[in-house]
Amino acid sequence: MNAVKKALRNIEQNYKLFLQQQFTFVGALQHTRENAHDTIRPVASISQVQSYMDHHCNNSTDRRILNMFLNICSDLSELCHKLETAHSGNDVTSSILEKCKLLLSHSNDLSAIRATYPHDVVNHLSCDEARNHYGGVVSLIPVVLDCMKEWVNHAEKLPQHALRNVLTPTHSSEPLTVLSELET
Repeated sequence: MNAVKKALRNIEQNYKLFLQQQFTFVGALQHTRENAHDTIRPVASISQVQSYMDHHCNNSTDRRILNMFLNICSDLSELCHKLETAHSGNDVTSSILEKCKLLLSHSNDLSAIRATYPHDVVNHLSCDEARNHYGGVVSLIPVVLDCMKEWVNHAEKLPQHALRNVLTPTHSSEPLTVLSELET
């Protein structure tokens, strides 16, 4: 469990750096949306951010911050997958992981989600930006981090035999170091 907490802390540290640059992120989204001639619809999915970065990004600052967002989402997705593989299936923890997987799906529509207190990422946007353009995409990471913390809280309360050491799926034969430490 310590390895899971450490991985989550590392992601949170990366997110704190990202959060300090939220205005740069929103600016990068605005620039790439303008380059894509796509300023009417909201930024509603991870794949949309990826597409903006791949096809409509003209400067290194925008590329760096969009890439940072995508990397944090990828790290959260990987951790979610590892936790799912390690856990034998409690209804509460399974539903939390399903929610995380849905939120981190590249095609999931994020436009309706909003981070709530204690997160104030949406408060840093104008009303128009929050309501019509970026509220969901800036809320994604804090909402998923909260879910992951909730998973850890529930998993710590489970008996030790509910967590098991599992190998990664067939694409790799190396054991997951995160999972082997779950039993400690």
